[in-house]
Amino acid sequence: MSGVRVLVGTKKGAFVLTSDGKRKNWDVAGPHFAGWEMYHVSGSPADPNRLYASQTSGWFGQVIQRSNDGGKTWEAVDNKFAYDGVPGTHKWYDGTQHPWEFKRVWRLEPSLTDPNTVYAGVEDAAMFMTSDGGKSWSELPALRTVKGDLWQPGAGGMGLHTILLDAEKPGRMFIAISAGGAFRTEDGGKSWKAMSKGLLSKYELPDPAAEVGHCVHCIAMHPSKPDTLFMQKHWDVMRSDDAGETWREISGDLPTDFGFPIAVHAHEPETVYVVPIKSDSEHYPPEGKLRVYRSRSGGNQWEPLTNGLPQKDCYVNVLRTAMAIDSMDECGVYFGTTGGQVYASADSGDHWAPIVRDLPAVLSVSVQTLK
Repeated sequence: MSGVRVLVGTKKGAFVLTSDGKRKNWDVAGPHFAGWEMYHVSGSPADPNRLYASQTSGWFGQVIQRSNDGGKTWEAVDNKFAYDGVPGTHKWYDGTQHPWEFKRVWRLEPSLTDPNTVYAGVEDAAMFMTSDGGKSWSELPALRTVKGDLWQPGAGGMGLHTILLDAEKPGRMFIAISAGGAFRTEDGGKSWKAMSKGLLSKYELPDPAAEVGHCVHCIAMHPSKPDTLFMQKHWDVMRSDDAGETWREISGDLPTDFGFPIAVHAHEPETVYVVPIKSDSEHYPPEGKLRVYRSRSGGNQWEPLTNGLPQKDCYVNVLRTAMAIDSMDECGVYFGTTGGQVYASADSGDHWAPIVRDLPAVLSVSVQTLK
C-alpha cells in the first residue's frame, strides 16, 4: 500500500511523520537537528528518498542538510550563498536604503525532474539554485534587478518564501517575496517580471499602481492549471487566470481576509484552502476558533471546516509554509501551528485529527505521497 511522509520544520528541529495510505496511525521521528530553527524541509518529486532541509541559527548561521534515505540519516552540504556581483541596497523598515545581506534560506524547492537540482529562496530576498545536490549554489541575479531597491522587509524579514514550478513549461517559475511582491520567469530565471496588476495594498503602499512592494504571504497553483494562481496577501485573497498578469479579489464571505497559507486540492483545481487570522496585529483565529476555510468554486464562496479542530480558546497561528496537500485518491490536507500541533485530514478537510500535539512552533509543513 502506498503511504504518506509529512516533513515538519519547527523552531527546535525537524520531524518526519509517516503513515500508510489510510493515514490513521502515524510514526513520529525526530527531532532531527534538535534546537535549530528548520525553516523548510522538502522532498524531491523525482526521488522520494532525497530530502533537503534548511537549518539555521542566530548563533551558528545557515546549514543545508541532505538525506538520501527519506530522512533516516542526513549530511551537511555546501552552505555558501554569495550574491552575484555587488548586491547594492534595498529599502529598510524606516524607508532608508540598507545593504543586501544574506541571513537564511526560507524555501527549498527541488526540481520536478532532477533530484540534484534545487531552487532556494533566501533572506535578504534572492533566488539561488544548485544542480549538484547542494554541493554549490549560484544566484539567479536578474530577479533583484526588478526594482529590488524598492523591496522592503515584512515583519518577519525580507524572505523569498514561495517557489512554484510549472511542469508544462519547464522554464516558468512563480515566486513571492515578503514584502517585495510576486514575480514570474519564463526562461529559467534569466529574466523576471513583476505580477502586480490588480493588487491593492492601501495600508502598506499608498501608490495603487505600485509594481513592487506588495506583502504577498503565499501563492499556490494546481499543476493541471498553471495559468491559474491563488494568493493570500497581507490583506485580501486573490486569484489570477492569466499567469499573474492580472489579479482579482476572491475573499468573498471569509470572516477576515488576512492570513498566511493558501493551498489547492490535489485533484480539484477550483478547490482552495485558507486559514483566516484575525488581523496583522492579532495573529490568531477569529473568536479563538481554529477554522480552515474551503472554497469549491475557486473563491468568493467559502465554508468553514471545523470537525476535529478546537472551537474555543485557541490562539495559535498557521504560518505561510505550514500547509500542504497530498495526492492520494482521497486528498489529504495537513497544517501545523505555532502551538506545536500538526493536524491532518484524510478526506479533503471534512474531518481533522492531530497527528501530534506538542512539537515546538511549526514553521513549515510539506508532504510526499509515496508509491
